[in-house]
Amino acid sequence: MYKLRVKAAFDSAHFLSGYNGKCANIHGHRWTVEVEIKGEELQHSGEKKGMLIDFGDLKKAVKELADSFDHALIYESGSLRESTLTALAEENFRLIEVSFRPTAENFAKHFYGLLSGQGFEISSVTVYETPDNCAVYEV
Repeated sequence: MYKLRVKAAFDSAHFLSGYNGKCANIHGHRWTVEVEIKGEELQHSGEKKGMLIDFGDLKKAVKELADSFDHALIYESGSLRESTLTALAEENFRLIEVSFRPTAENFAKHFYGLLSGQGFEISSVTVYETPDNCAVYEV
């Protein structure tokens, strides 16, 4: 079995609506996303001979995904009042609404789905919320 792993990182803020603890407040992370693909066979011909896939293709996709979340406030649908959203938008803050609670676990599954949808054979996605804490989604 061959495996390839790539990483990319982004900085963003989030909060956990309805959570009874410090994470109920807006706070930031340097999120690191590690994506692993696996396969039994390497390519047998052409410019990608001897490769599972081109690292560059996977690195580009993961970097673009991370960049799309960089320097934003990520919030769950329905967790902020409309007046709050309007005020933040008027201040030109970058806001990203997601349909799930923005936890490392949910991000791992979300990123898995997005990258699988691009045709990558993903075996796992790991999302580090801190250097020592991560969540893994795999099938």
